[in-house]
Amino acid sequence: MRVFGIVGSCAAKAGIVPGLVAELTRRGLRASTIKHVPDDLDLDRPGTGSWAAREAGAEEIILASGTRHVLMRELRRMEDEPEVEALLARLSPVDIVLLEGFRLSPYPKLEAVRAGGDRRLLALDDPSVLAVTGDRPVAAPVPFLPLADRAGLADFVLAHAAEPFAPGMGLSAPAPGVLA
Repeated sequence: MRVFGIVGSCAAKAGIVPGLVAELTRRGLRASTIKHVPDDLDLDRPGTGSWAAREAGAEEIILASGTRHVLMRELRRMEDEPEVEALLARLSPVDIVLLEGFRLSPYPKLEAVRAGGDRRLLALDDPSVLAVTGDRPVAAPVPFLPLADRAGLADFVLAHAAEPFAPGMGLSAPAPGVLA
C-alpha cells in the first residue's frame, strides 16, 4: 500500500480526489481515500437509533447494509483525533490511499490552487508538497501540473506515493510507478 496527499483550498481540491480515484481504478488499481472533514460534520441524524445510542455513550457505532458499512467512533476530546497512521491501519489492503487534507502529515503531497487565489502556497514552506495543480499555471518552487491532465496527475501520484509511516522507521520512497 502507498500513500499520497492532496492539500489546498476546499474549492480547489473538490474534484481532484474523485478524479484521481476514477483514473487509478480505470488502470486496474485498488484505491481508498481518507478525508479530513470539519469537526462539526455529523453523518448521523437526530432521532435515529444509532444517534440515540451514540448520545447515550456508545463509543463506536457500525451502520451496515448489504452494500456498505461505516464505522463511527465518538471522540470525546479534541486531542483524541487519530493520527493518519492509525486511520491507515484500519483500512483493508489496497494499492494506494489518497489523503484529502491532512496537510501536516509527512506524506508526499500535491497542492491544489485556485486561479487568482491570494492564499500563500503551502509549497513555499512545506517540503512534502512536491507539485502544484490548478486551472492555470502559478509560480511555485515545485512543478506545476495541469488540473485537466488527469492521467498526468495519476502518473505523478503513482511515481511519488510513499509507504505508510511506521513510528521509528521514517518514510520510504517508492520506485517510480511501482506500488506494493
